[in-house]
Amino acid sequence: MTDHPAQSFVRADLVPERPAPIKTTGFFAFLRTRLLNSPGNVLLTIVGIVLMWVIIVPTIRFLVVDAVWEGADRTSCLASDAGQSVGACWPFIQAKITQFIYGFYPEPERWRVNLTFLLAAVLLLPLLVPWLPAKSLNAGVFFVAFPIVAFFLLHGGGVSGFGVKWTVGFLSSFADGIGSVGRQLAASGEAGGTGSVLRLAGDAVAWIGDAVNFLAWPLIQLRDWLQNSDQPVWYDFACTAAIVSLLLFLLNGAFRTGWRALLTSLIAFLGAGVVMAVMHLDRGGLPVVDTRLWGGLLVTLVVSVTGIVSSIPVGIALALGRRSTIPLIRISSVAFIEFWRGVPLITVLFFATYMLPLFLPGNFTVDGLVRVLIGIALFAGAYNAEVIRGGLAAIPRGQAEAASALGLSYWKTTGLIVMPQALRHVIPGLVNSFIALFKDTSLVSIVALFDLLGSLRATFADPTWATPTTLFTGFAFTGIIYFVFCFGMSRYSLFVEHRLNPDRRI
Repeated sequence: MTDHPAQSFVRADLVPERPAPIKTTGFFAFLRTRLLNSPGNVLLTIVGIVLMWVIIVPTIRFLVVDAVWEGADRTSCLASDAGQSVGACWPFIQAKITQFIYGFYPEPERWRVNLTFLLAAVLLLPLLVPWLPAKSLNAGVFFVAFPIVAFFLLHGGGVSGFGVKWTVGFLSSFADGIGSVGRQLAASGEAGGTGSVLRLAGDAVAWIGDAVNFLAWPLIQLRDWLQNSDQPVWYDFACTAAIVSLLLFLLNGAFRTGWRALLTSLIAFLGAGVVMAVMHLDRGGLPVVDTRLWGGLLVTLVVSVTGIVSSIPVGIALALGRRSTIPLIRISSVAFIEFWRGVPLITVLFFATYMLPLFLPGNFTVDGLVRVLIGIALFAGAYNAEVIRGGLAAIPRGQAEAASALGLSYWKTTGLIVMPQALRHVIPGLVNSFIALFKDTSLVSIVALFDLLGSLRATFADPTWATPTTLFTGFAFTGIIYFVFCFGMSRYSLFVEHRLNPDRRI
């Protein structure tokens, strides 16, 4: 082997300087690396700038630069010269803003709508902030107590009874209906001479109705005693609180582990009693405002929020039912989902508004807005069921098998392991359904409910503000409102999705 001196491996002079690396951060680096890094991107950038110039610049001129900001009637929004251009007529929005928010809600009672909005914001904002404590209590108040309080605030009225009166009324109606059907069957068997089978069946059904009446006799006596007391509503409320709290105490382990359920129930009923006393629900409550007078943003928020909140449990139940191993539950869930997904929302609204009353008993009526809310909840629940089912299908089978090996029941496995992971996977799909539902609330105007867009179209009939720009100004204003709500839901869903992503680096 030949030995080389060490000097042959050591450079005698310095390496020449290399050029500085190209800056890849900052505005100019963004232009160079993202927008102008190839001939195709240069062409797309130029086309995008031209489109922005054609669309954004005239929009800003119409909404801001050439807009009219003050005025009392249509004359302020008309061009004084033939060649003058007039933009948005914002005095029209200022004059009709109350109608856009409240519809035809009576002006002296609009404080109730404002209070409802304030309570919703106070309860919802802490629920959306992750680091705030008492999420379970906050969620319980928002999803259980707030809808009841909001109903009595917006609609008004009071209560005439609670659990005892409601239970007796239901059992009496059920027994009377069963007894009537049984007597009709027995009469048909005797008159038609078709044999004793039909008559015996009618007698058996009528006997069931009599048995229900006999079993409900103690509750009927209690109901009559409460009605004859000096405070029937409060006594019925106290009996309901005692019975419900005792049942929760017994069902949750009684003297071993039932004290927490008992305490929670008593606190909940105590809060309900305070609300009932403050709102005078036992004495008629607030003046009743018919839902036909509701309108504007109020109806849009009521329909969308109710549909969004109520469609989640419906979707979860249908998704689990479709994956059930019991054929009856699986077939029923599939039929329900396919039926509601196979008809348009307009058909659902028409059926709920005009057809459903034809199938109800003559002495039983349902408010028009309530019928629409039920139809929208079932419609949205069918769509959410398929989204949630996709999330359930993405969970490996080993998750449920491991939970079963640990001794967990089906409901604990689903509620604690499978369903949280499935919902995390389908956050984008669920929020997409929520945004679509929020925008589809404008369809309720077809069934004579004036939402935000319906109230807007109603204001166009006012000749005081009939100008060439009134139409565009109104739709631009409502479009901004819809965009704010939809964009807010979209951004918050991205935040939740990033926060619940198990692969993110902290």
